Amino acid sequence: MNPAAYPLVGSAMCAVGICGVAFVLLREIRRNEAIAARVVVARGLGGASAARRPGVTPLRLVAGLGLAIVRSGLLSGRTLTELEQALLTSGFRAESALGLFVGGKILLLVVLSSLAYLALPGDMAPMMRNTFIGIAALVGLLTPDKIIQRIRTTYRRKLARGLADALDMLVICTQAGLGLEPAIARVAVEIRYAHPEISQEFAITASEIQVMADSRVALQRLGDRTGLESLRRLAATLAQSVQYGTPLSDAMRSLAAEMRQEILIAYEERAARLSVFLTIPMILFILPCVMIVVGGPAIIQLFKALSH
Repeated sequence: MNPAAYPLVGSAMCAVGICGVAFVLLREIRRNEAIAARVVVARGLGGASAARRPGVTPLRLVAGLGLAIVRSGLLSGRTLTELEQALLTSGFRAESALGLFVGGKILLLVVLSSLAYLALPGDMAPMMRNTFIGIAALVGLLTPDKIIQRIRTTYRRKLARGLADALDMLVICTQAGLGLEPAIARVAVEIRYAHPEISQEFAITASEIQVMADSRVALQRLGDRTGLESLRRLAATLAQSVQYGTPLSDAMRSLAAEMRQEILIAYEERAARLSVFLTIPMILFILPCVMIVVGGPAIIQLFKALSH
């Protein structure tokens, strides 16, 4: 075989493999969705339209690929737990979130390595070629982790930003005579436009308080689910109020004041670092201009004197 045809043969085999896996997953997803729709109809939870087979989108195929890898046992239980926790703290709570994340990693790994394989010249040294393909595969494997990390940081920052307002609303609701669960549910409804992240977390907590025998467990899950220290403090304060019967309004008021003070201190720290950040741009852009304006005429006169 001509060596120049090796890349085409490799890409064709890769495409055939991907199509085969996609076909198998497509059949499995359609079968599972059809069974789920029939169960819904049998329980009386939906009409006849629920029994129809929903369309399979590319995202469903990626999620099916990830779920197949998860169920195959290639990933350890600890790794799966860490991935689920990372997705939870990033605000992804759909059932297919884990499968979509794992499938996206595998898909990016295959696509980027295949593109690198096709883009590199055929006369390149095998070691350099394999190195570039490995780097492309590594980039595809690590890119979803970096994206999730970025999303998690942004999500937690939004949670921290809206928590003080949510605590003020909790104080108002508790002073109006509402209990813990109705107050949290009311705040989740009222704050959903200003701070949708806090609204989502409070709505989940209110639902868990309704179904759990011990409300302290639901409050603890609020802090563990988000991984935010301020929400853990809130959950601990609410749990202590429920356990010892102390007034919720007083505890919420003091906690809201502390969190607003922490936000103010964080802003002051960022403002104090601003002068340090401006040093390098000032040296690179402003100081040369000043030196030209101040020393330019003297340098011109010096050149004129030397020329004469």
